[in-house]
Amino acid sequence: MANLSEEIKKRRTFAIISHPDAGKTTLTEKLLLFGGAIHVAGAVKSNKIKKTATSDWMEIEKQRGISVATSVMGFEYEGFKINILDTPGHQDFAEDTFRTLTAVDSVIIVVDSAKGVEQQTRRLMEVCRMRNTPVIIFVNKMDREGRDPFDILDELESELKISVRPLSWPINGGANFKGVYNIYEHNLSLFAADKQRVSDRVDITDINDPVIDEAVGADDAEKLRSDIELIDGVYPEFEEQDYLDALVAPVFFGSALNTFGVKELLDCFIRIAPSPRPVQAVEREVVPTEEKFTGFVFKIHANMDPNHRSCIAFVKVCSGVFHRNQYYHHVRSNKQVRFAAPTAFMAQKKEVIDDVYPGDIVGLPDNGTFKIGDTLTEGELLHFKGLPSFSPEMFKYIENTDPMRTKQLSKGIEQLMDEGVAQLFVNQFNNRKIIGTVGQLQFEVIQYRLLHEYGASCRWEPIHLYKACWIESDDKEALEAFKRRKQQYMALDREGRDVFLADSGYVLDMAQQDFPKLKFHFTSEF
Repeated sequence: MANLSEEIKKRRTFAIISHPDAGKTTLTEKLLLFGGAIHVAGAVKSNKIKKTATSDWMEIEKQRGISVATSVMGFEYEGFKINILDTPGHQDFAEDTFRTLTAVDSVIIVVDSAKGVEQQTRRLMEVCRMRNTPVIIFVNKMDREGRDPFDILDELESELKISVRPLSWPINGGANFKGVYNIYEHNLSLFAADKQRVSDRVDITDINDPVIDEAVGADDAEKLRSDIELIDGVYPEFEEQDYLDALVAPVFFGSALNTFGVKELLDCFIRIAPSPRPVQAVEREVVPTEEKFTGFVFKIHANMDPNHRSCIAFVKVCSGVFHRNQYYHHVRSNKQVRFAAPTAFMAQKKEVIDDVYPGDIVGLPDNGTFKIGDTLTEGELLHFKGLPSFSPEMFKYIENTDPMRTKQLSKGIEQLMDEGVAQLFVNQFNNRKIIGTVGQLQFEVIQYRLLHEYGASCRWEPIHLYKACWIESDDKEALEAFKRRKQQYMALDREGRDVFLADSGYVLDMAQQDFPKLKFHFTSEF
């Protein structure tokens, strides 16, 4: 048993979240660089260098330079096993990110030093607050002209509604950026603009060490000392427990593109970040050190490997150890399942593994067995809660443009819908298929992936809808009367449940008033 608790203590599972373009994927790469998981970082934006970022492996991500699906990467660093979940920053994919946050123990938020806190970051922070997830903030792009660090700290506090405590401090910014003083470990790193090499570290005894004056010049050294004095005066001493209780967010400064300030972040992170924590199931709290295995599916990805048209279900291990080839209980279907080839990930590279510990993410080959939110146990009936499903805000008819490839199209639609990024409704009046998503970009991604992964071509046709609501009622007659009256707007979802497609807010309000016996649900979880 000691072995299990030691393995758990070594685990750090976290997500990196931010607004698009704040440098999240670049930071992920640099962390992998320190972990020795990759040896040269791919410049994410530059098309001249054909090495694209390790975590953005889907074809469409390489073309656009954005992340559209959460990638999972594991690596070892100084005796710790670190699992990073890199999430899409683009708000059209927020759904994927919200779900990912249910599978992590802590979060690193990346903020652009020039733009400060942006809307998407605020929304994601709300999810962290709801779940009391500990947060560390990395202020990126210090080598570009940005705002005053004290202003950034004030904005973080007011916008993210959390107290902050800087654990590193920049010496100037923009063109005059000279380095970072590490408050947590009392040392100084000097900045050199180099994407592949880690910068020089200067060992000092304390902030008054004359070595600092030699390294950065007397004026900057003086400013650094007065800044640090101000920080110590304004911000309370850093207490690890406050961070673990999600009351305080430590802040680091640096430039991910130049691999600068990243090591300070990582070294502090492995020391203070939580190892896997208990997970709340509907029935009871599940503690990682329990001997019996439990886990839940938080994401499904179609076509990790285009040669084997297969889906992969990502399972977060909550307790016990997952063993290859052992039978487990699939709670929703009440079946026994076993897996000959569970995989661990390094972005797209995956390897078969025998044992998976709490906090780790294991990929299970899935041919339609799993849905998001499914639980696997050794027999106990458990349900993990809090995997949000959403009511789509944008709708389009999907039309097949190549009748010879009808089969490929329906298989493609089915597998992509399993990922939970979009929903399929079939209109009962004309049997046309409608896809609902939360963002415009999803439609492009679906069309692109259908063509390139399934060889099926489709086109979108506009349809004017306001909202999809799931309806149910104990009064069968009332339900039938409603369906008769609204027959042109009635659809079924993939589970065969009744969905009312309201074409305006007014129509929806009237329907709710006219049919008081009906329940209208705006998410598919009820």
